[in-house]
Amino acid sequence: MKLNNQVAVVTGAGRNIGKAIAKLFADEGAKIAVIEMHEGRGQAVVQELENSGHEAMLVLCDVAKASDVQQMVQKVVARFGGIDILINNAALTDRADILTSTEEEFDKVIAVSLKGPYLVTKHVAAQMAKQGRGGKIVNFGSTSGMLGRTDGIAYAAAKGGVINLTRAMAVQLSPYKIRVNCVVPNRSGSPVGYDDDVAGSRIFENLAGRLGTAEDQAKAALFLVSDDSDFIYGHPLVVDGGVVATANFPREQFVK
Repeated sequence: MKLNNQVAVVTGAGRNIGKAIAKLFADEGAKIAVIEMHEGRGQAVVQELENSGHEAMLVLCDVAKASDVQQMVQKVVARFGGIDILINNAALTDRADILTSTEEEFDKVIAVSLKGPYLVTKHVAAQMAKQGRGGKIVNFGSTSGMLGRTDGIAYAAAKGGVINLTRAMAVQLSPYKIRVNCVVPNRSGSPVGYDDDVAGSRIFENLAGRLGTAEDQAKAALFLVSDDSDFIYGHPLVVDGGVVATANFPREQFVK
């Protein structure tokens, strides 16, 4: 197993990509800290993992609040003895364009989707540095942070920020043997903020000819936290079915 006895903190682990990561990492031997704001959703994932014979815990946490994040780290360390892996997956989106968006909505999305990864990494990385055995951190960006879009102005800004935040973190944390990378999905599973059962109704245009799945993204995250990627630092791994590669071409040229 690739993650035997390692402790993985996964934010937004109650649904979609976060849930898939929690399950895959547990299957690879990791102990999972499910970080959620929604108790019922998070507890359901913990129960599922425990029923499969894995070690897991739930910590309720608002990733945009430093006090919550500090307490979360303390609880995970108290239960599992340390932290080896961090997945910054929690996010919030918007549906507004620049003319219809509000300052309140913009600030709320930035707080969770950009400030959240900053705060969680700040406090988890401090714990990793204290432990002295290194660590692996994977942030979740989005192709919305690489391409223009007709709505989601705050989400686009946040995810673009996450991609370059990853590069800065990689530089600043490498002296502590902490590797930081980023997964950049496109339309995988259900949209941010929606239930998993709407995933199959999403419209897609890509080279793969299918919607991405949460499991596609979980496998990319596993690669980035495993020893298979130990020479990779600060990299945005785009897992999008070819959407970014074809951004300059008419859709009818490649849609299957």
